[in-house]
Amino acid sequence: MRILITGGTGLIGRQLCAVLLTQGHGLTVLSRHPETVAAKCGPAVQAMKSLDEWTTDQVFDAVINLAGEPIVDAYWSAKRKQVLLDSRVGLTEKLVQRIAAAQQKPTVLLSGSAVGYYGNGGEMVLDEAMAPGHDFPSELCASWENAARAAEHSGVRVCLLRTGLVLSKRGGLLGRMLLPFKLALGARLGDGEQWMSWVHIDDYVAMVLRLLNDGSLNGAFNMTAPAPVTNAEFTQTLAQALHRPALFVAPSFVMKLAMGERACLLLEGQRVIPKRLESSGFQFAHPKLEGALQDLLK
Repeated sequence: MRILITGGTGLIGRQLCAVLLTQGHGLTVLSRHPETVAAKCGPAVQAMKSLDEWTTDQVFDAVINLAGEPIVDAYWSAKRKQVLLDSRVGLTEKLVQRIAAAQQKPTVLLSGSAVGYYGNGGEMVLDEAMAPGHDFPSELCASWENAARAAEHSGVRVCLLRTGLVLSKRGGLLGRMLLPFKLALGARLGDGEQWMSWVHIDDYVAMVLRLLNDGSLNGAFNMTAPAPVTNAEFTQTLAQALHRPALFVAPSFVMKLAMGERACLLLEGQRVIPKRLESSGFQFAHPKLEGALQDLLK
């Protein structure tokens, strides 16, 4: 297939590109820094700096939309929130416009979202049928998904990727946690009762490939492992995998003072299950956190 990927130079995108290339697909990656694409994604990958370069006669069989500014890295001022909206909703709207203008439409659009769609779920088990929450991350995800669904008007199959915490030794959440945990400075966040819906990056890529290739699947999918854990469980499991203690606690009030509204990303959570993918017969290579960490840290 000829595939256009936005956000292809990120943690997930790089892994996905590597796998797709081994399968013989032709890849084009949209990036604000096209000069870095070959080094990050592979010399065979084409680079596109702007969606304006997608001419109406250019053919892509599939589009994978992973782009978006990091949500946790900067304080959520009104300006920053607009940047987050533009990088997700605004870019997706432009992408759907290019799809509509194409003489030959792609057959499928896989478009990013996040489990933050559900808001703070507490103890409730959340599958894809649940309604969105009411905080900023929820509203951001709902708007992002609505923008992608508009591609259905062009006859395109749309799958929405409600992504959890993707675990990889090459960066992301686990990459940031490894050094302090190796130094025995790992800490539970607040009371540790908030749920963390995680997924091994290999399983995530396998889920993307399933959605890419199975024409019977469309709509929203929870991109998480089937066994979410609380923050306290995650903290202890990672510490044990590294043979280190985790004796500290990051108090909630300190995190709220330091992070402001963003603290909800760490102090609240979602107990998400991938009901639709499991119902389709998808098999996880790493369904449990302990085994996933052992594989990543070996």
